[in-house]
Amino acid sequence: MPASPHLDRRQFVNVVLAFLGSIMGAIIGLPAIGYLISPTARAQKNEAWIPLGPLENYPIGTPTLFNFTRTRVNGWEKTVSSYGAYVVRFSPDHLKVFSNMCTHLSCRVSWKEDLKEYVCPCHDGHFDPEGRVTAGPPPEPLHEYEVKIEDGNVFIHFVEA
Repeated sequence: MPASPHLDRRQFVNVVLAFLGSIMGAIIGLPAIGYLISPTARAQKNEAWIPLGPLENYPIGTPTLFNFTRTRVNGWEKTVSSYGAYVVRFSPDHLKVFSNMCTHLSCRVSWKEDLKEYVCPCHDGHFDPEGRVTAGPPPEPLHEYEVKIEDGNVFIHFVEA
């Protein structure tokens, strides 16, 4: 007996149930997949203008340390990193802001008033008040932030690597 080109009842029910099951699976599954993938597809903002406060908070001639934190979200992982910057005001209208990270191995430098230098405790790197290397192994000067002053407040342009 040759096979019929038509579906019998059992085959018809199987085809209809498979079709409806596929539709319901897509309705439930696609949003779930989108939810799981979306954190990895989000663009990260890696730069910002960080407010450092009023200009009068920074005395002329004395490097002043300012600490701040940045939160980074990578998928479901949330990381908070702390950073520091030395604000050096050379005159009432001229200032520079340097990172407090040594350019040798990223140790934190500190201002030594008696030496009038930034000193890295890890490998004895020394930097002058302008951030230039005066001694030790650092390969380059301290990194300088772009600075702007708006309405008497100091801002630095922070770009996260």
